[in-house]
Amino acid sequence: MTRRETLDHITDSLSALYDRREAHSIAQYLIEELTGVTPSQLMCDPDAELPFAELDSAVRQLQEGTPVQYVTHTAYFLDYKFEVRPGVLIPRPETEELAAWIIREEQRATRLLDIGTGSGCLAVTLAKELPHTAVYAADISQEALAIATHNARNLGAEVTFREADALHNIGEVFPEKFDVIVSNPPYVPEHDREEMHTNVLDHEPHLALFVPDDDILLFYREIARRGQAMLQEGGRLYFEIYHRAAEQMLAMLSTEGYTDIRLREDMSGKPRMICCRKK
Repeated sequence: MTRRETLDHITDSLSALYDRREAHSIAQYLIEELTGVTPSQLMCDPDAELPFAELDSAVRQLQEGTPVQYVTHTAYFLDYKFEVRPGVLIPRPETEELAAWIIREEQRATRLLDIGTGSGCLAVTLAKELPHTAVYAADISQEALAIATHNARNLGAEVTFREADALHNIGEVFPEKFDVIVSNPPYVPEHDREEMHTNVLDHEPHLALFVPDDDILLFYREIARRGQAMLQEGGRLYFEIYHRAAEQMLAMLSTEGYTDIRLREDMSGKPRMICCRKK
């Protein structure tokens, strides 16, 4: 098939799951990652032949709802390319915004901890962008830690990874004092399942997504409490947050003794990031 025919075939094959524009974007991403042909090359020479041995298998996975990043095993975060597999969440744009905020604010940090690192996208990116900062990262999943370690090695980032449970032993596993602690923990209430697209619900790890309906601040509150012992005086906590719990987050962090609390919206205008300081 030609490049145009391949692009149209993939786009048409996904019409039952996605609108035309999103299906087209997924098709372009798949073609570039698996063949090296960029969207601009598709546009400039659409009638060139496009050998694509993996086409049928890839399209079948996409039709089953598998996110394209899991089909290609790749995802981009700021300027870096990460390996992703079903054992870790696919990096989101709002997490990129959180990373950019930390990079702007924390150039002088000497030691930083990422709790719930997943693919390592935050920890690795911050290690690359904050070269004078010693970066540490924790996850409860050995599979996630293996993927994150691979990404750090592949991108030439120095990150100290350790297995730890944010709700129980994070302070014991990381006895160091930190200038910055960042976390994008599970925060989706169970009742939000029905609003989620099948490609997320059926394929991404629920361990990294959901919290009980009756305690949606579970991870945030525990990390904030442990942060009082783990942070240096004046150290800061950064969280990606559940946008429907912004007011609860503000109240909780104040109750836990943090000051200089700042809430930020993402590009869609939703409150998705928060920062606070230990007294």
